[in-house]
Amino acid sequence: MTPEAVDLLREHSLPRAWRRRWRDRAGAVALEVIGEEARRGLTRGDLDARSAALAAGLNRRGVGRADRVLLALPPGWPLLLAHVAVLRLGAVAVPADPALTRRELGHVLAQVEPSLAVVGDEHAGDVAAAGPRTPILEADAVAELSAEPAADIVLDQADGSDLAAIVFTSGTTATPRGAMLTHANLLAGAEVVRLAWRLGENDGLVLALPWFHVHGLGLGVNGSLLAGARLLVLPRFDAAAALDACERADATVFFGVPTMYARLAEVMRASPRRAAAAASLRLMVSGSAPLSVALWETVRALCGQEVLERYGMTETMITVSNPHDGERRPGSIGLPLPGIETRLIGDADGDGDAGQGELLVRGPTVFAGYWRRPEDRRAVVDAQGWMHTGDVVRRDPDGYLRVCGRRRELIITGGHNVHPREVEEVLELHPGVAEAGVAGRPSPEWGEEVIAHIVPADPASPPSSRELDEWCRDRLAPYKRPRTFVVTERLPRNRMGKLQRSRLR
Repeated sequence: MTPEAVDLLREHSLPRAWRRRWRDRAGAVALEVIGEEARRGLTRGDLDARSAALAAGLNRRGVGRADRVLLALPPGWPLLLAHVAVLRLGAVAVPADPALTRRELGHVLAQVEPSLAVVGDEHAGDVAAAGPRTPILEADAVAELSAEPAADIVLDQADGSDLAAIVFTSGTTATPRGAMLTHANLLAGAEVVRLAWRLGENDGLVLALPWFHVHGLGLGVNGSLLAGARLLVLPRFDAAAALDACERADATVFFGVPTMYARLAEVMRASPRRAAAAASLRLMVSGSAPLSVALWETVRALCGQEVLERYGMTETMITVSNPHDGERRPGSIGLPLPGIETRLIGDADGDGDAGQGELLVRGPTVFAGYWRRPEDRRAVVDAQGWMHTGDVVRRDPDGYLRVCGRRRELIITGGHNVHPREVEEVLELHPGVAEAGVAGRPSPEWGEEVIAHIVPADPASPPSSRELDEWCRDRLAPYKRPRTFVVTERLPRNRMGKLQRSRLR
């Protein structure tokens, strides 16, 4: 099927598509939070009415079209209502990790200058301190506003070219970049998932991913709502609880990252019942980091599932995937998805399509640019619309693609992106550290793990690993903190003084 044969934008925008589905089967459950015994599931009708009421409430608080709204809540119905309400209003969602430190949160607030921050009660103080001019709406107020009678307000009017979300690609670095995703990008990203993986109204997605990445939010949440599938949400990942959720009769699909599959494998080894729960699903999907062949084979041996691995970026949503119907090849990211074009460009091959080279993608999922950094988009998207991913890929003779490595220095650990320089800057603030060099080291559990090489300010009295870990604990999100500290006399540098990061791994 050629890209031109698939129209990923035929429904114009997600809010319009969602509204049609909600009003078709208003009583069908859209979301259930696993473990919330006292709360019934949120139906499609609930989601329609309550998101409209919340959108009206946000509007009364000064949020209008194109205004940014920070969303820093754990997965669950308040975040779902807020996300949907912002999109329906025509405002711009800015999802953020609720575990960000005050310093990290301050970077995000300074970049996007939101008109409102929707946060958990426990983080309101952090937002107030990091962005004192930012109005705050706490989770309890989300519930109250969404329960009010819907006001007379015009919703679902955003065009495909309108900005819908700003998603930060590598946390909050010293120079963070927010990827701007339009309504067309979000719709195409959700529609391609629906088509490729056959998501439909009989599906129930067990979702334990965070919702501040496009994996959990763009594919999991948006894709399920578009397909009419039920979201079975775990606010945080626990392998045993996830497998118990898979045991439900309405559970059919699981999305995860390689680290999750490593944990699931441990539990399945100890529990045949839970292995059988995984085996009962029709589909398990892995993304955000490479899934090792060994782990893929382990999961298959334990529960019979051939995990479907796929590829995507914040800037492009999902673009390549192993097929739903056909060979799911371990170690491969699969084939280009419907509506998406790909090509490989070798270093010495400026125009031709190489058998191995940097992966380029083109299609309606490619982002609009980086927030307030237009020159950065021009550096990665060429005049013909090809996004240069920075990933080196090899094509098998039958078209399957394999990621060989990354040209960029980004570390992907447990599905999270970590920029080495941000970690180095935090370490170099420690009075006992003269220099720091950070890199990713291969890990069978995490894909990569963060390792830090330290040049002590006083070689006779270097800071201990425990001291450095405690230093980072107050300044970095958990996934960014180094798992290993190595004290060294000097960092490897070339004659120009540039750090040779590859020698740190």
